[in-house]
Amino acid sequence: MVRAVRTYLDHLVVERGLADNTLKSYRRDLRRYAGWLADRGVEGFDGVREETVTEFLVALREGDQDHPPLSAGSAARTVVAVRGFHRFAVREGLTQVDPSAAVRPPAPAKRLPKALPLSDIERILEAAGAPGTALALRDRALLEVLYGTGARISEAVGLDLDDLDLEQGSVLLRGKGGKERMVPVGSYAREAVNAYLVRGRPELSSVGHGLPAMFLNARGGRLSRQSAWTVLVRAAERAGVPAEVSPHTLRHSFATHLLDGGADVRVVQELLGHASVTTTQVYTLVTVDSLREVYATAHPRALS
Repeated sequence: MVRAVRTYLDHLVVERGLADNTLKSYRRDLRRYAGWLADRGVEGFDGVREETVTEFLVALREGDQDHPPLSAGSAARTVVAVRGFHRFAVREGLTQVDPSAAVRPPAPAKRLPKALPLSDIERILEAAGAPGTALALRDRALLEVLYGTGARISEAVGLDLDDLDLEQGSVLLRGKGGKERMVPVGSYAREAVNAYLVRGRPELSSVGHGLPAMFLNARGGRLSRQSAWTVLVRAAERAGVPAEVSPHTLRHSFATHLLDGGADVRVVQELLGHASVTTTQVYTLVTVDSLREVYATAHPRALS
């Protein structure tokens, strides 16, 4: 079973080209699954039944002395990994039966994305970094790009110099599974990036090894996801924004503000890099809520 898991993970790397973070999640989930089976004396596919996979799902939700209980969303992600593994085993002839086929992942509670009002976004952008330093220019450019393009944090820190065309006002983003998309960049983000490239990045690059990375750390290396996250959190703290802010908050705000401004949901889908429009449509719920608030306060017969 352990050997089969390794083969499947190799398949995900070579054939599917999954992103590093996704692959790490699959590796962690499947190792837990294999360990759970081994603890019950199951060493091969012949010992796995539908009820076995169901019991594993229950164990995920209940937790044990080594693992805290998982939320419905986290448990669903693990079950998806397990089902993919068993389908692969059938296709490769390792077994003839898929015991996970009828096991459905738990449905996570639908939560609306958190979006900040534009006034809070502007305060965060203004508070980025200590004024007059190369890092301040970098931090402002980073946050402007995140909010101005709706980029994921991994897409932003993965940018190279050649990916951004300031004259055309566009940026090439590399999303999940290596999929690329071209996204327009607004004037505020272009100005912030240009200021960073002219007055900030040369200073950071001088202590490094001439990397093509757009956003550099203080040692001249590529800025990490964790450091970029810290840049945003500190800017939000300095701005006095009380809400819990993450890079995804800027992405959610980007989408919500576009829809509030009249953008078509399919256009927002393309900008966000969603494979399905149904993923993007959750943002329309936020927009409907805002419309309902306006209606309730403005229409003379909205309230009884």
